[in-house]
Amino acid sequence: MQLQSKLPGIGTNIFTVMSALANEYKAVNLGQGFPDFPMNHELTDLVNWAMKNNFNQYSPMPGWLPLREAIAGKVEFLYQTKINADTEITITPGGTYAIYSAFTTILQPGDEVIVFEPAYDSYIPNIEINGAKAVTINLVYPDYHIDWAAVKKAITSRTKAIIINSPHNPTGSVITENDINELRDVVANTNIFIISDEVYEHLIFDNILHQSILRYNDLLQRSFVCFSFGKVYNCTGWKLGYCIAPPELTRELRKVHQFNCFSCHTPSQVALAQFLQNKDAYLSLSAFMQQKRDYFISLMSRTRFDMLESHGSYFVCAKYDRISDGGDKDLAIRLTKEAGVATIPVSAFYHNAKDDKVLRFCFSKKNETLEMAVEKLSKI
Repeated sequence: MQLQSKLPGIGTNIFTVMSALANEYKAVNLGQGFPDFPMNHELTDLVNWAMKNNFNQYSPMPGWLPLREAIAGKVEFLYQTKINADTEITITPGGTYAIYSAFTTILQPGDEVIVFEPAYDSYIPNIEINGAKAVTINLVYPDYHIDWAAVKKAITSRTKAIIINSPHNPTGSVITENDINELRDVVANTNIFIISDEVYEHLIFDNILHQSILRYNDLLQRSFVCFSFGKVYNCTGWKLGYCIAPPELTRELRKVHQFNCFSCHTPSQVALAQFLQNKDAYLSLSAFMQQKRDYFISLMSRTRFDMLESHGSYFVCAKYDRISDGGDKDLAIRLTKEAGVATIPVSAFYHNAKDDKVLRFCFSKKNETLEMAVEKLSKI
């Protein structure tokens, strides 16, 4: 039988490739973005309690209502924005799913979406599988800021959406209040939607204020804002997140959601509804992860890598021109095989494999993992 691929140019993603290589060569894995330290035991105990107390059947399609109410309370506490738990919040199996569902809700064949590169690798396939076109704009190296003049030039009558990501994966850059004002200017008097990937909302450093779209009601009215519990509570394997959007957009998103996933893992939702009452559990995350960033950067001073700025996320990037003039993918493979440390080449986050000779490191690891990795890297 002949199958015409909907994603003919897509193979196995770089995270799968590098993690498999790390396993094969028993390398320290600073590639894929997941912690190797335990998550909060109070939260796992709450899931256990929920299972034992028979919260094991389907939850409602939009999500467990007490969890959505807890999220609405958190949003009002953090951003002074009132969100209707019933009509504006949908629980999803992860942030990536929320983003895919948002794209599928709004895109028609021939539409265009502004994507900033380097970009999380799901964005462009999500756009293309819906018959639309990604219009890519490079973030300005080396601090990876947005070139708004380029954005304005890229807008056409076919522009359906702009996707933003802050704190940013893979670079750790963050958008500023000026970026928000530029975005507001770009979309004013248009029908352009915004998809805001904010899965690292609580991993932002250096006393920088997270410029969530939830702060800005005029932008929120045209937005799908996507989050991940996995990134907040160090449980990436749970694959649980949520999407906040105004009622008319949420209604359409739920049409996609109900015939795809329908509902998410109930015991985890029951546990999270209770755990979200503990504000310190998410408010303390930035300081905790900044400590890891700072420790890793200090360790890396013993190597020939030159670290770039990172103001958020799990990640920090590094130039390696003092080590090699070869391509970043080749060096990443070599480091995994020969030095025993897995990283991610940043060229993998560009549709055209643009290579600035930069590698991405994940620092959301135990200190001994970071120390072991740098010990190996210092020898190259």
